[in-house]
Amino acid sequence: MLRSDLKLRHVHHARRSLAAAATCAGVALGIVATTGLAAAAPVSLPDAAASSFSAPAFRTVPVTGAATLEGVVGDADSARSRAQATLTEAATIESDIAQAGLPLAVGDTTVDTSALEAAADRLSASDLLPVVLVPALSQNVATETERVADRVVELRDSLNDAVAAKAEADAAAEAKRQAEAAAAAEAQRQKEAAEALARVNTPEGAKEFAAAFAAEQYGWGADQFSCLESLWTKESGWNYQAYNPSGATGIPQSLPGSKMATFGDDWQNNAATQIKWGLDYISRGYGTPCSAWGHSQANNWY
Repeated sequence: MLRSDLKLRHVHHARRSLAAAATCAGVALGIVATTGLAAAAPVSLPDAAASSFSAPAFRTVPVTGAATLEGVVGDADSARSRAQATLTEAATIESDIAQAGLPLAVGDTTVDTSALEAAADRLSASDLLPVVLVPALSQNVATETERVADRVVELRDSLNDAVAAKAEADAAAEAKRQAEAAAAAEAQRQKEAAEALARVNTPEGAKEFAAAFAAEQYGWGADQFSCLESLWTKESGWNYQAYNPSGATGIPQSLPGSKMATFGDDWQNNAATQIKWGLDYISRGYGTPCSAWGHSQANNWY
């Protein structure tokens, strides 16, 4: 829809046309010639009542002109340039809307530039017309340019609103997705923790955990674990819920059981917490599980 042939025809051609028109008008009306289009001096015409005298009386008739040739040419060139820029903007907004692929609040997203293109074409051909018609052609182009420019602004604002709304919706959707992913991850973590707790709270699971933790934290191998297994089998049968009337509690038979809270608030229902406390107690009090087992065999306690 863009018209690239919007350049003003040669200024000197327009000047020649204006000069020819002025010459013809002067001959027909007896106008006294003046320079320029603007502010022409009054010209004298013979008075009908005195036309028979050898020295006729004259009355003056003003010839008006609102602009110079240079002004007319400049206005036309400016109108044409603005029209070309506006047509480019119209094509750009239509392309941007198509690429965005978003519904706009204005509904119809087309820009009717046919009237502006036609007006610009007429202005481009104005060198073939009397120069006095050029200002009207320029004004017509300016009016159509303003109409198209207003439409472009309307569509641009609507597109910006649609893009902003989509960005907001996308951000909300992403936040929701992240929240759901975090919730799913937390649910999975809790599930795995529950499964691990259920496993470690069995005698076999407690032994597996104790063997791995003793090796990782204290460097105690299978020989030491053999002593540990015998020690806590005697004390509690590896039952995290074991309780002695004396107040000794859990797998390591902590006395009182609340001592194990130093390794976790869940000491009452988590065998892993009890085992961590029990291994630390053995390390500090006996050095190794086998030393603790030897003391238990000799004294029936450790």
